[in-house]
Amino acid sequence: MLLILPWLVPYRALAVNVLVYGLYAVGFNLLYGYTGLLSFGHAAFFGTGAYGCGIAISHFGVPWLPALVIGTLFAGLVGAVIGGLAIRTRGIYFAMVTLALAQCVYAIFYQSVSLTGGENGLRDVTARPITLFGWRLDLIDPTTKYFVVLVFVALALWFVSRVLDSPFGAVLEAVRENERRARACGYDVRATKFLSFVLSALVCGLAGGLSAIHLSVVPIDSLNYTTSGLVVMMTLLGGMSTFFGPFIGAGAFVVIEDVVTTYTEHWQLVAGVIFMACVLFFPRGIWGSLLHWMRR
Repeated sequence: MLLILPWLVPYRALAVNVLVYGLYAVGFNLLYGYTGLLSFGHAAFFGTGAYGCGIAISHFGVPWLPALVIGTLFAGLVGAVIGGLAIRTRGIYFAMVTLALAQCVYAIFYQSVSLTGGENGLRDVTARPITLFGWRLDLIDPTTKYFVVLVFVALALWFVSRVLDSPFGAVLEAVRENERRARACGYDVRATKFLSFVLSALVCGLAGGLSAIHLSVVPIDSLNYTTSGLVVMMTLLGGMSTFFGPFIGAGAFVVIEDVVTTYTEHWQLVAGVIFMACVLFFPRGIWGSLLHWMRR
């Protein structure tokens, strides 16, 4: 489906947005859907991945490919710090701690005007053409950009699928279903949560880096709590605890935003009504409900 997506939506840039936010939702779903930890601070990882990649390109002239790696690792480092503090709490306290720590990250980047651009965001994130294995990759071309982003998204999806299909993935679901029983079986629940948190941050950081390359700017809103709320809505809309559901939710949300804004500036109202309808009538999400009906 992703291979033909550019010809299913009005324009290529919208297809790239679906890839970026779909990957962001997949990273969040690894922590929320499969480990059972609700985070309200995942914008910190999406934003630090974007800023890490953008700063490497705009301030230090690093080519976009190694800059993408830098941004992803930077998000993983931030995830290790926040995760090490947050996993000491449970339930709503975990959600509030992640939100508070993410807002601290937002404040740091907001005040670092010389490095991040402050409230104006980071500009001039220009991805220069590179030659890789004899292929010249110029991201100015929308179709080329889409398929380059698709390669990274596909690799990330493969990585997440291998994690979930491994014994570690089974432990994640055990922690989600019954944390006390998993601990009684001899598993290190805190280490499992921490590793899940870091892996989730890495995937979300990769999505942020791809977003910076795609937009050529990094807005400060990428670190704001609204971006954290956005990924929660996308995941629930598509279907939490399903592998491809976050992509469906992200695609639906991004397309709704693009289509409705051509008619009214109050697109959030329409998106909110659709979200409430899905929660009321399709509690498993779009993709989760479809899988449920197919099994029946």
